[in-house]
Amino acid sequence: MNEDIFNTSIRRFLKTLGVTAQREIEKAVREALADGRLKGNEKLPATATVAIGALSFTHEVSGAIELE
Repeated sequence: MNEDIFNTSIRRFLKTLGVTAQREIEKAVREALADGRLKGNEKLPATATVAIGALSFTHEVSGAIELE
């Protein structure tokens, strides 16, 4: 295994995950604010799961997204 290629590939995947997840979360929050499901002062519990089926691997991260 080439460690440099492996490390670069993981970083590329995580960057794509972060950018796309942020974009989708922002879109969902704005839609919820627009239709009144959120007031704009909430603290939203959030969970993200990364899975690699070929390895039977999952990793979960939990936290909160604050709107104010």
